[in-house]
Amino acid sequence: MRSPFLPSQPSPQLFFCSFLLSAGTPQKYDPTFKGPIYDRGCTDIICCVLLVIAIVGYVVVGIVGTYRHRLGVRAGKKPRAEGYRVLPLIRMGTGGSPRGSPWTHGDPRKVIYPTDSRGQFCGQQGTPNEKKPFLFYFDIVKCASPLVLLEFQCPTTQICVSKCPDRYLTYLGAYGSRTPGELEYYQQFCLPEFKNLQKAPIEVLKDKECPAMVIPSTPLARRCFPAIRAKKGVIMVGNETTYDDGHGRRRNVTELLEGAKKANVVLETRQLAMKIFEDYTVSWYWIIIGLVIAMVASFIFIVLLRFLAGIMVWVMIVMVILVLGYGIFHCYMEYAKLKGEAGSDVSLKDLGFQTDLRVYLHLRQTWLAFMIILCIVEVVIILLLIFLRKRILIAIALIKEASRAIGHIMMSLLFPFCTFFLLCLCIAYWASTAVFLSTSNEAVYKVFNETACQFSGQTCKPETFNTTNVTKLCPDAQCLFAFYGGETAYHKYLIVLQFFNVFMFFWLANFVIALGQVTLAGAFASYYWAFKKPDDMPAFPLFSAFGRALRYHTGSLAFGSLILAIVQVIRVTLEYLDHRLKAADNKFAKFVLSCLKCCFWCLEKFIKFLNRNAYIMIAVYGTNFCTSARNAFFLLMRNIIRVAVLDKVTDFLFFLGKLLIVGSVGILAFFFFTHRIKLVQDTAPPLNYYWVPILTVIVGSYLIAHGFFSVYGMCVDTLFLCFLEDLERNDGSAEKPYFMSPDLKKLLKKTNKGQPDA
Repeated sequence: MRSPFLPSQPSPQLFFCSFLLSAGTPQKYDPTFKGPIYDRGCTDIICCVLLVIAIVGYVVVGIVGTYRHRLGVRAGKKPRAEGYRVLPLIRMGTGGSPRGSPWTHGDPRKVIYPTDSRGQFCGQQGTPNEKKPFLFYFDIVKCASPLVLLEFQCPTTQICVSKCPDRYLTYLGAYGSRTPGELEYYQQFCLPEFKNLQKAPIEVLKDKECPAMVIPSTPLARRCFPAIRAKKGVIMVGNETTYDDGHGRRRNVTELLEGAKKANVVLETRQLAMKIFEDYTVSWYWIIIGLVIAMVASFIFIVLLRFLAGIMVWVMIVMVILVLGYGIFHCYMEYAKLKGEAGSDVSLKDLGFQTDLRVYLHLRQTWLAFMIILCIVEVVIILLLIFLRKRILIAIALIKEASRAIGHIMMSLLFPFCTFFLLCLCIAYWASTAVFLSTSNEAVYKVFNETACQFSGQTCKPETFNTTNVTKLCPDAQCLFAFYGGETAYHKYLIVLQFFNVFMFFWLANFVIALGQVTLAGAFASYYWAFKKPDDMPAFPLFSAFGRALRYHTGSLAFGSLILAIVQVIRVTLEYLDHRLKAADNKFAKFVLSCLKCCFWCLEKFIKFLNRNAYIMIAVYGTNFCTSARNAFFLLMRNIIRVAVLDKVTDFLFFLGKLLIVGSVGILAFFFFTHRIKLVQDTAPPLNYYWVPILTVIVGSYLIAHGFFSVYGMCVDTLFLCFLEDLERNDGSAEKPYFMSPDLKKLLKKTNKGQPDA
């Protein structure tokens, strides 16, 4: 008779449980298997060929990709022009070459240095502007035009000058001045071609060869802006509140202020970047010292873990709790100290975003938020330790076994430096290619005018501008340099090349990480499957595993990294779409996008987990990627309880270790850069933002600690998978003895009958 407590139909949960219990076929005993197979063949050759082709294409994109430039005129051949109405296309050192690549025509200076209305760099060596580093606007009031916000270009003539003007002066005033040198001084702010000082002022201003007036200015990001200051709430330039515009009219300096604000719209972020750069220039050596301290601390921790695994794990746990406790205490003291101070009770919402993050440290709400976050983390860690105390003992035994393996393969601790170096090469190639692609554009010229004109904003060719109807219908129109771009087929597909650049970066970066994982897995598997450790281990297990990975499994590594790269590129695309849709009111689209982002985030995490275990199976058995991934997945599913108990608990302990190192170095950096250590109070450099070096040290310390602990993590994962294989293949009899260490056998109450322990 069926129990009333049992369902009449099998539930989905029972199907899932039965799937986990019967997932795949357990490994059978193989008397010839003695660890990583040496007699193996090449796997996933097609993916290897695809990777080679993709790398060749990547090089082509960066170096030998060709495209046609639509050249206006070769350098040195200037079309006939009246003043600055028509402007020639000056090629900077390329000689007008019609073919090239992003690396031959890309120029990162386009995003750093200002360019005049001819598209020439101000201050560029080897050009007439070599001694003219500053950009001067003929009429900065015109920069208040909305055109600045649309195209980041002021609709006024711009030239390179050696210094910014330091006085009020109009051209009419300079022309009629009896003071010697006034007109010669004014001439430096005219077009380089203007030489005739006897030309009638009306004609000079009509031909726009000189500005109507100059005002006292100061250089900001290599651009001359009005020297605006406030005196008792009154806006002034120099000592004046009005100025002569050169046409006989007195105008308020607030018009200059509005023009300067619009011209400065792109420079505000650059100023923040410059301050951050200045902080790096004065603190870089202290940052390096902090990273070296993190490296030494990580290495010492790993070495101590080799000999004192159990004690070090418990010390690490206690230290993490103490560090978090001190953080809570410090936040409370800062919170209490700010009580009653003026402005400390302002809420974060009312304050809004501030580029100077030090402002937030003067708010009580900031320290309250820090204290609450640290309390939550502290409580979560303590609860996890209480409920996982028995599992921690098992994890400690696994870490001890990993420590012995690393002790026999000490070179594995240095291998992350090789992976880090290769990743740096990938990042450097990607970044340089992205910059050169972004700047491999031509100078684009557009029609600018002061009055209404139907041709305003249209592209124009300087060499033919005088022969068009534009100058007849719009007498005040000018053909001025607007920006760098292009209309060729190369420029139309530039976004595709940038997309390919991003995709290849993800693919190669994942390939480098996969190569490191497979190498470490092969070395540590050699340790586990050596029955007499370390006598049965190969002479150079790390180099042997590295050679096998490159010789036989480049295709498999390319396959796994390709799948992961595709998912990551999709995630980047979704983030871009989400950024573009922030201003939209379509809530359904935002909801769908959020769901997709969540799904692909989960998919990326799952693929990383699957790839990691597949690489271990590749290192041991030499099978292709799909077979290895399937076998690893089913092996873990057949031992899902052990996976949750052992593998994830060790991951949590390693996380605590990284948290301890990062927290300790971060606290030391905080006290040093905020001048709170009296012994070295005068040694710390003055900074604009002290959070810049502190965050750099914290992030760098985490990466360094992660590099060292990743070796331990890979060792634990490899030994864990080999341990599961050992339990399935062998039973401890004389014919099928266990390969695990005596400590693991004792912990699991396993013995080898009839044979001495391994």
